[in-house]
Amino acid sequence: MLTEEQVKNGLGAVLVPGVMRTLGSLNLVRGIAVFARQVEVTLPAQLNQVRQVVAVMSGKGGVGKSLVAALSAIALRRQGFEVGILDADITGPSIPKMFGITGQPSGNESGILPVLSRSGISIMSINLLLPGEDEAVIWRGPPIGRAITQFWEEVLWGRLDYLVVDLPPGTADAPLTVMQSLPVSGVVLVSTPQQLAGMVVRKAVKMVRQMNKPVLGIVENMSYPYVPEPGKRVAVFGESRGQEMAKAAGALLLAQLPVDPNLARLCDEGNIEQYEAEAVARLGESLTAAVPVPTGPHRDDRLAVDR
Repeated sequence: MLTEEQVKNGLGAVLVPGVMRTLGSLNLVRGIAVFARQVEVTLPAQLNQVRQVVAVMSGKGGVGKSLVAALSAIALRRQGFEVGILDADITGPSIPKMFGITGQPSGNESGILPVLSRSGISIMSINLLLPGEDEAVIWRGPPIGRAITQFWEEVLWGRLDYLVVDLPPGTADAPLTVMQSLPVSGVVLVSTPQQLAGMVVRKAVKMVRQMNKPVLGIVENMSYPYVPEPGKRVAVFGESRGQEMAKAAGALLLAQLPVDPNLARLCDEGNIEQYEAEAVARLGESLTAAVPVPTGPHRDDRLAVDR
């Protein structure tokens, strides 16, 4: 006679047609019951199980917010977690380009399936739905808000440990929609060493606090240029203000990312997942410490059974 464990293991290897993801990774099975002559499998009404939602935000444009969102997802994925990126920057999406993704999402009446990156990060962006990557999205606030809500509610994210949300710059409609509509676990704020960027970050901190969301920490991007000589840094944009910004936000300084021509090249080539740097590893470790998942990472596609 079949055992529940045998059925669970068997279902864990079944690929969903047209999706090439297993029943386990899509979080489709909720329960298994084995009887003398039959097996009953219970499917959920709600497919998505996202443990932590991390929003990446900046008060102004040009500070590398999307880069930090991408590197955060990559760092978390390298630790063995199931990770997705929701590109909420509807009018300026850049996530697919950095990951080298050009294919369109598939789906059915149940919802839209995100596109998987080479390392297995689930990605959804408006650019994946446009005829060409250089097509402009000329929308006002309400349609942008609806698109973000649909990316959360109608995309089949399945089972994720972390969903990283790449917000557009500023504190207007789109960030407000994310804060109000998604169960945001915390916000990562991105800044650069310039005093002007720091002033705008403080505005973002106030917005996040008014929405009753925790600030997980600060990432100072373009903190210094990468120099092959160990221990040598040049303050291109002035002395670092990362610790100052973190203290003002009452949060941690999660990482200081360098100006690295190699990183810029990999982003342009769509190969950001190939970037290796100690700062990225530290970013991932800081994020998991700031917002841990309840029971650790999913190490395989075996199915959790609700008894």
